[in-house]
Formats: sequence, C-alpha cells, structure tokens
Amino acid sequence: MTALYVLDVPENTSVAKVAAESGASVGKVGPYFEITADGSIVIDRRATGCRHAVWYSCVAGVAGGEIVQHDKNALQVDPA
Repeated sequence: MTALYVLDVPENTSVAKVAAESGASVGKVGPYFEITADGSIVIDRRATGCRHAVWYSCVAGVAGGEIVQHDKNALQVDPA
C-alpha cells in the first residue's frame, strides 16, 4: 500500500479532497491526512486550486512508496 501524509490545515484540505475524488482513500492519523492507495497516488495541482507555495510544502511524509513527480502539474507517489 502506498501512503502520502499531508498536514490537516485549511490550505491542504483540497489536496485530500482531490485525492479522494481520484480514487485514493483518505483518513486521519493524528494531525495528518493519510492518503492511501493500492497503486499510485496522483493528484493534479490545478484541480486542488493550490498556489505554488502551498503545493510545494504540502507533503509531510510518504510510506510504502516514493515521490516520482512533484512539479507545477501534479504530485505522484508510486509504490516502492
């Protein structure tokens, strides 16, 4: 399972929402959104409405995978 952790603050809520809309499961672990999937997690930046500064600072951690894309277009975490 691939997991992405994003701090649960108002600026990052849309990241979790778009992840859920794209098929990932979203839960909570402490003060973090835990975004999980059996395969890759792909989140489109434009769909989140995040400005670049928020977008590039949203990742708090990754488990069971690695970030293969984190640019102005998307965030993608693939299984390890």
